[in-house]
Amino acid sequence: MWTKLVPITALIASVTLSGGTAHAEPTAPIGGEALGRHGVVAPAGVKKPPKSKATSYVVADVDTGQVLAAKDAHGRYLPASTLKALTALTLIPKLDKNHKVKPSQNACNQEGSAVGLSPKVTYKVDDLFKALMMASGNDAAMALAETNGGVAKTMTDMNAMAKRLQANDTVAKTPSGLDKPGQSSSAYDLALIARAGLANPDFRRYISTKVTNFPAPKGHYEISNHNKLLWRYDGMIGVKNGWTSKARASFVGAATRGGHTIVVSIMRHEGYFWDEVASLLDWGFSVVGKAQPVGQLVDPLPDPAPAAQAHATAPAAPPASPAVQAPLLETAASRQNDSTRTVGALVIGGGLLFGLLWVGYGIRRRRARSRV
Repeated sequence: MWTKLVPITALIASVTLSGGTAHAEPTAPIGGEALGRHGVVAPAGVKKPPKSKATSYVVADVDTGQVLAAKDAHGRYLPASTLKALTALTLIPKLDKNHKVKPSQNACNQEGSAVGLSPKVTYKVDDLFKALMMASGNDAAMALAETNGGVAKTMTDMNAMAKRLQANDTVAKTPSGLDKPGQSSSAYDLALIARAGLANPDFRRYISTKVTNFPAPKGHYEISNHNKLLWRYDGMIGVKNGWTSKARASFVGAATRGGHTIVVSIMRHEGYFWDEVASLLDWGFSVVGKAQPVGQLVDPLPDPAPAAQAHATAPAAPPASPAVQAPLLETAASRQNDSTRTVGALVIGGGLLFGLLWVGYGIRRRRARSRV
C-alpha cells in the first residue's frame, strides 16, 4: 500500500471575506490550469502520447519550456535518487570542483546505492559529483553535503533552490533522495530541475559521462552511468533515475535531436520503464513545434535585487575617504577663521573682564570688613 502526497497547489488558497465568512479560493497550478488535472493531458490535432504505466509524467520542450503532454504533473511522490539532480544543481556553484575531500565514516557508511567511498582516500569534489550523478552514490551525496557545511545547511540550500525554481511540490529532506517522511517532488518539478541543470556545463558533463575512472585506496576503478538510455537512445544527454521500495521507479532525462531538446520525467512506475521513456521522447520530438502546449515550465524567480538586500540589512554608512574628508576639514577651518573666531574672542574677553571685576569687588569687601 502507498499513499499519494497531496499536490501543494491544491493546498494553496487565497482567503476572502464575504459577510464575515471566509471562503478559500484555490490558486491555479504552476505552469497552467490543465496541469492540475490527474489524468493524461495532451494536445489536440496530433497523435496521442504513448501509454505509460507511470503514475505521473511530463513531456516538455527544454528550449521553450512548453509542456507537450502530462499526467498528474503536480502529483507529489517520493522522488528517490532523482532528487540528486537538485543536490547537484544546488552544490555545483557552491563547491570548488578541485577542492580535496577526505570523507567521514558516516558518509562512507550510507545505506543504499554507493560508489564505495573510503575514509582513507582523498577525493576531488569533481570525483564526488561524478559518483553522485553517474553511480547514484548515496555516500557521495553525504560527503558533498558535509563539505557544504553539513546536512542541515545543505537541506536549507536545496529547498531554497527549489523555491527559486518555483518547484513548489519539492521538499528535500536528504541529499541522496533516500526516503524520509515529508520528502516529495513531482514530475513537473523534476522537469524544472532538469531544465535548470542542463544550463550548467558541469551538470551536463556529469550526467552525460558514460564511463570514468574513480579513485581507490590503491589506484582506481571504473564506474559507469546508471542511465541505460545513454547507450540506447540517439541524442540522449542524461539526467537521473531512481528507485526505492517505497518510491518505486522514477526518472528524469533529456535528449537532443534536430535542434530540439526534449525532457521526460516520470514518477511512481511499477516496472521496467526505459522503453516507455524512449517512446515518450520519440513522441515529443514528433510533435514539438506542431502541437499546442498544454502548459509551461516556468522560469526561475529572479535573484533579490541588490538595493533590496542593502535596504533589508541597513548597513552603516562607510567612513568618508580622505579625498572627501579633506574638503570637509577645510570648510570647517575656514568657518572658524571667520565668524567663529570673532565670537570666540569676544566670549573669552568678556570672561576675563568679569573675572577682574569680581576680584576687585572681593578686595573692597575685605577692606570694609577690616575697618569695622
